[in-house]
Amino acid sequence: MAVSMDDDVPLILTLDDSGSSASAPLDDLDREELPNENGGSYDVINDASSPAAGDCCAQQSSARHNWEMNYQEAAIYLQEGENNDKFFTHPKNAKALAAYLFAHNHLFYLMELSTALLLLLLSLCEAPAVPMLRLGIFVHATLELFALIVVVFELSMKMRWLGFQTFIRHKRTMVKTCVLFVQFIEAIVVLVRQTSHVRITRALRCIFLVDCRYCGAVRRNLRQIFQSLPPFIDILLLLLFFMVIFAILGELYLWKYFNTLENSLVNLFVLLTTSKRCLSLPLDVPACLRSPQSIRIIPVFSLQLLAVVFDTFNDIEKRKFKSLLLHKRTAIQHAYRLLITKQRPSGISFKHFEGLLRFYKPRMCARERYLTFKALNQSNTPLVSLKDFYNFYEVVGLKWKAKRNREHWFDDLPRTAFLIFKGINILVKSRVFQYTMYTVVAVNGIWILVETFMLQGGNFFSRNVPWSYIVFLTIYGVELLLKTTGLGPVEYLSSGWNLFDFSVTLFAFLGLMALAFNMEPFYFIVVLRPLQLLRLFKLKKRYRNVLDTMFELFPRMFFAGVVYPNSSSGEPWQLYLPVEKGPENGSAWGFANEATCCKNLGDTSLL
Repeated sequence: MAVSMDDDVPLILTLDDSGSSASAPLDDLDREELPNENGGSYDVINDASSPAAGDCCAQQSSARHNWEMNYQEAAIYLQEGENNDKFFTHPKNAKALAAYLFAHNHLFYLMELSTALLLLLLSLCEAPAVPMLRLGIFVHATLELFALIVVVFELSMKMRWLGFQTFIRHKRTMVKTCVLFVQFIEAIVVLVRQTSHVRITRALRCIFLVDCRYCGAVRRNLRQIFQSLPPFIDILLLLLFFMVIFAILGELYLWKYFNTLENSLVNLFVLLTTSKRCLSLPLDVPACLRSPQSIRIIPVFSLQLLAVVFDTFNDIEKRKFKSLLLHKRTAIQHAYRLLITKQRPSGISFKHFEGLLRFYKPRMCARERYLTFKALNQSNTPLVSLKDFYNFYEVVGLKWKAKRNREHWFDDLPRTAFLIFKGINILVKSRVFQYTMYTVVAVNGIWILVETFMLQGGNFFSRNVPWSYIVFLTIYGVELLLKTTGLGPVEYLSSGWNLFDFSVTLFAFLGLMALAFNMEPFYFIVVLRPLQLLRLFKLKKRYRNVLDTMFELFPRMFFAGVVYPNSSSGEPWQLYLPVEKGPENGSAWGFANEATCCKNLGDTSLL
């Protein structure tokens, strides 16, 4: 029987005693359709001699089995392309296939993850540890040995799958094996001596976690960092050369930052890695005030070299993307050759495409397989060509759901309710209703101005709830209710302006509660009432475009404010302008005396 796995795990194919597959039968298999290539060279049945020419049942059974092996091997190739597994790791025999299937299911992935987490959590229980979490030496050493034995079992399965020659050529696996060997010896020593000692190699336990399937993104980032180190080191050496030249030719003003080689390297690294150079103000401003030529340090020392580093990282990203794309295309080509027939080598039929998806995504239903085939077949022919098959990874990830041909959310309601909601829908979409609400907003704004001019004592927060507040809030609440019922909650909240109206109305209601129950800490909510006036600017297209842009940029502006907040020691966004504009602007800001320039900021920016 077939084992049901998740979508990203190939279906493990096992055969009954009669040799028939437990998957969906291929009764409509044409006896003339023979695979272009026989996959599953690791299968023992394929090595058997061909049956007699008159034995039709045996021929059908053999052809069916060959196609099942092709489907499975094509699915493995596609998964190797998706996971960026090298093709020399492809299983080559029956033992390698069994180990591959075992090492590519979620039970194995969870075993890897749990073992790595157990090794990391043991650091909380080993000496030195807090008394509440400390375990005995025998206990934590035994747990460590158990976890390491599980890792040995995982590596043995990978060796069975890859083979010894391929296993020792895999760099990450060999690093993991070396770390495992060292920690295995240390765990045995601790268990024999019954005494804990300083173990620096415990810091390498994170390698077991990084090697897990679920940490693939972490591995990719680490790999990119290590690949980027050589050009980055070259840039630092070039920068060190410029620093030596400037140190010989220049004059040392800020001696406490560059008095030693160690401090120079640390502050140089700060200058390089600080965005917008806010933290480098104590180094730049005094030098710019002494000599206008010192401003050249900005393009020479930082911007140009940072541009080189960015260009290097960008080139690595492009090469990696190209490598991944070509690897996927190669995997698709391997799978394509296994799915075409000798009689029709121009494309893949739906029957064989469906057989592929039964192994590649076992949980995909028949309707989704058919829709995937139609979406992939852009040429509208019975066969999927290689050009269309190149889009396999993009199309197979699509999610399909039935779309009902409904215009409104209330179409399925009884006729009486349908007529009521239909009338509300027509009302809220009419221009009369919209301009009526604009008029109410304008009247509300004028009323707020009148109330503000009539205030006595300058106290905007009145102890009594004004009746106008209740009237206008009631009108806004009725508008909100009509739009929600007429358009539907999903369609109503999908519009940014409707979401803005909902938020302002909600805050106005909270402000009414604050006034009614005399909640002084929440009186600031009442100030948000005039925000309803922004709806009037929506009438003109130019204002509408400006406000839409502002709302789009507001999240980024918010996070920029979090990164660069005002502080008592300085205001980075205000001090940034004089430095980038030129030294002549610095004197206008009161930086003429370099002895007091950025005194507090210099102590806090460079450590």
